[in-house]
Amino acid sequence: MKQILPHFRTLLIFTLMFLLLACSDSVTDSTEQQSTTDTDSETETETETETETIVEAADPPFFFDNAVIETITTESCTLSGGTQTTCYRITIAGEPVVDEIGPFCPPNIDSDASQGGIWFDGSGEVYDIDGEFISNLDSLYGDGWLLYDPSTGEVNITDTQTACEAAARPNVDAAYQNYCVQCDLDYYGGGINETLLLPVTPIPLANPSYVNSNMGISLNGVILAAQAPVDAILSNYTIAAFDDCGGHINPNDGYHYHAATGCSTGPDEEDGHASLIGYALDGYGIYAMLDASGFEETDLGECRGHTDDSRGYHYHVASPSENMFIGCFHGEQGEWIGSE
Repeated sequence: MKQILPHFRTLLIFTLMFLLLACSDSVTDSTEQQSTTDTDSETETETETETETIVEAADPPFFFDNAVIETITTESCTLSGGTQTTCYRITIAGEPVVDEIGPFCPPNIDSDASQGGIWFDGSGEVYDIDGEFISNLDSLYGDGWLLYDPSTGEVNITDTQTACEAAARPNVDAAYQNYCVQCDLDYYGGGINETLLLPVTPIPLANPSYVNSNMGISLNGVILAAQAPVDAILSNYTIAAFDDCGGHINPNDGYHYHAATGCSTGPDEEDGHASLIGYALDGYGIYAMLDASGFEETDLGECRGHTDDSRGYHYHVASPSENMFIGCFHGEQGEWIGSE
C-alpha cells in the first residue's frame, strides 16, 4: 500500500496539470475569438462609415430650376493635383432649361440671320450664319467651299441622325464634306445627363493648368466645353454651326456651349459686378465678360481670373470671337464622371 500511494500522487499531479493547461488554452482561444470578432466588427463599422460619406449638400451652388436632375450631394474626392477633399456631386440635365436651342443652319442662301445661328473660329470675328455667309465661304476660307446646291440655292444640311453622326466627328465622312452640320437632341432622347465632382473649397495651383477638356457647367444645366476644334472642322469643308447661345449638339456631349453670348446668365449682382453664368471644373465661379455698366475688368490674369472681397477668386469669360471661356485653370480640377 505504501508503494502504490506515491505513484497515485504522481498521477494525480500530472492529471491536475493537464486540466489546468487545457483550461488555459480554452480561455486563450475564447479571448482570441472574441478579439477577432471585435476586430471584424470594427472593420465592418469602418467600412459602413466609409460608404456612407455621400450626404446632401447643406449649401449647394446655385442653378436654375430643373438644370440639375438629382439632389446635389457632397462626398470625399481626390482632385487633379492629388489633394483629398470634399466635392459636390452634380448631375446636369444636358439641355438648357431657360434658353431655346437653335436654329443652326439656314435652309437657303437667301435666308436671313434669323434662320441660322452663328460661327466663330478664334480669329476675332463672330459671323451670322445667314445665306450670304454660306454663299461666300470661299472668299473667307479659300477655294473648295460649296455648301449649297447652285441650281436651287438650298443649303446642304445634315438633317438626319446618320448624317449628323457621319459629319459631327473629327474624321468627317467624305460624303458630308461641304455641309452645314447640325444635330437634334431628339436623336438621343433629349439632353445627355452628365455627372461631375466639383470641389466645395477650390484648391489653387502653384502654376495654372491649361484647358484640354470640357471645362465646367452652366447655370442652365449645360456643359461648358473646351475650345471648338475649328481647324479640324474647316479642314473638312464643314461648318459646325452654333446657335445664338454659342451651343451646338454632337453625339457624345449632346448640347453644349463653346462660348458665352448672354445665355445662362444668373441674377444681377448687388454691386453691379458681372453676373454668374456657371462653374469651372476647379470649383471657381465663372462670370460674364462685362459688368452691369458694360465694362470689362482690366486686371485679369492669364486664366481670365482675379480676386475681389465679395467673391474671392473667380473667372470672367472671353468674347465668343476668341472661341474660349477661360484661358486656363487656376485650381485643381474635380472629375467628370460622365453619363449615368
